[in-house]
This record gives sequence, C-alpha cells and structure tokens, in this order.
Amino acid sequence: MEQGLLNNLVESLCCLPGVGRKSAQRMAFHLLERNRSGGLHLAEALDKAMQGIGECHLCRTFSEKTICSRCSDPARDQSILCIVEMPSDIVALSTVDYKGLFFVLKGRLSPIDGIGPHEIGLDILEQRLAEGQVREIILATNATVEGQATAHYIAEMGKKLGIDVMKIAQGVPLGGELEYIDSNTLSHAFKSRVRY
Repeated sequence: MEQGLLNNLVESLCCLPGVGRKSAQRMAFHLLERNRSGGLHLAEALDKAMQGIGECHLCRTFSEKTICSRCSDPARDQSILCIVEMPSDIVALSTVDYKGLFFVLKGRLSPIDGIGPHEIGLDILEQRLAEGQVREIILATNATVEGQATAHYIAEMGKKLGIDVMKIAQGVPLGGELEYIDSNTLSHAFKSRVRY
C-alpha cells in the first residue's frame, strides 16, 4: 500500500513543468524524510488554490473574485487594453509603468495543434472591443511565429473596429518569451511600442 501512495505522489509531482520522474522522486523523498509539515502545508495550499482560484470575467487572468482587482481599479485607464498570451505575462509586465487594462488569451493561434480563435478567446475579445470603450490595444504577444500570427489576427480585428493598434518593440528577442525577459528590457520595449 505504501509503495502505491509513494508512486502516486511521484506521478502527481510529474505534472509540473520541467519535472521528470527523477526530480519528482527527489521532491517526494525530501517531503517525506525532512519536511512533512511543509508537504501538508503544500497540499492544503494546492487544494485551496485549485478550489478558490478562477478567472476574471473581464481580463481572464487568475482571480479569486469574478472581477480581479486590476479590472475593478477605477484609477486604471479603461480605454487601453494590453493583450498578452498568459497570466504570467501580466506578472512580467508588472514592472512596467502601465496604467491600462489587460486581456489574457491563454495561448496563441496554432492551427496545426487545433488552436483557433475560439480556443484562445478571440470571440470574447472581439465582443469587448465592439463595446466601444477601448480606443487603443497594445499587442504584447511573444515573438514566436504563432505569437506574431496571433498579433496579426488581433491587429486586423482592431483595425476593422477603428481601434489604434500598437505593439511592444525593441528589446524583446525573436523567439523570446515575456516571462523570461528582464524588467529593464521589458520596460524599454513597452515604452517604445509602435503602431502595428
């Protein structure tokens, strides 16, 4: 029975990105041998997070409330919308002096993988843009082929609705992902955004 529980723990830890069986086994042994209280705390935190964290109905980032604190902040400029691929991109951009709102795609267009406009919420984004409150969108998708294709699709959508379309520029390397770029480079890229 114990071996089944240990195996289950190792397999469960393998769901984390970059964690293979050996790393998961080391983590499991560490928790069991040296930090059972930490393991119990981790289990409780995971359970609470999985049950209590949903997504903001406006920007689609992770939130414990229906509308996140960023979207409900009256001091933020409701007319500017920065579009990112993942919630982690918002965290990466938190060092930038940006006072507008965000929209999280939770992916990027990839027809080969069966990921089309609906799968990343572009229908929801189009409805939001059609409401007329947004006057400028800033494309902050990753500099990958799929990220650029996604940006182009959104740019066309914005232009049809008469919305200014900008993109972050300079400093973000081709093929780079926002969450791995330092804050100074991101800040420069954000301030140097150009019309798409």
